[in-house]
Amino acid sequence: MTKKELREKYKLKRQSLSLVQLDDFSIAIANNVLKLPIWDLSFYHIFLSITEQKEVDTDFILNILAGKDKNIIVSKSDFKTLEMTNILLTDATKLKINAHHIPEPIDGIEITTNKIDVVFVPLLAFNNKGHRIGYGKGFYDRFLNNCRKNTIKIGLSFFEHEEKFHDISIHDIPLNYCITPNTIYNFE
Repeated sequence: MTKKELREKYKLKRQSLSLVQLDDFSIAIANNVLKLPIWDLSFYHIFLSITEQKEVDTDFILNILAGKDKNIIVSKSDFKTLEMTNILLTDATKLKINAHHIPEPIDGIEITTNKIDVVFVPLLAFNNKGHRIGYGKGFYDRFLNNCRKNTIKIGLSFFEHEEKFHDISIHDIPLNYCITPNTIYNFE
């Protein structure tokens, strides 16, 4: 299947999930994240879930990160440049839903990409080699390309991997891990 076909397939699969399933699956994913060997690091970038897209609810992982006293970074998206600005999430950070329904900080302390140790990556689908399919704008591919080579990239998905998909680009940055409710995929 092509990326476009898989985007449509997984958007429909997500929309078919009940609110109870969304919560149960998101909690199971957060519990699996706890099993990863990532907890001795400092700076964790995480996406804030788009409710309308029925994304993995990252609030559970945010609570884990806060409980472990980690530096949490969230992004602000610029749809003109297709770049993200990384902002430290603090108690004083004010969030606003943008025109694309993405919760993001209004302002705050900017963190350079080279400080980020771990990135939790949103996705629609992924394959057994760690390649992901996002929404198609390339925000995360550009962002991950600017991260350090040893930055740990973790995808979060309600569904298991696709055997294969076509049209993988040389600009696609593979994941180190992908976490589903039932499986921890290690692509290293």
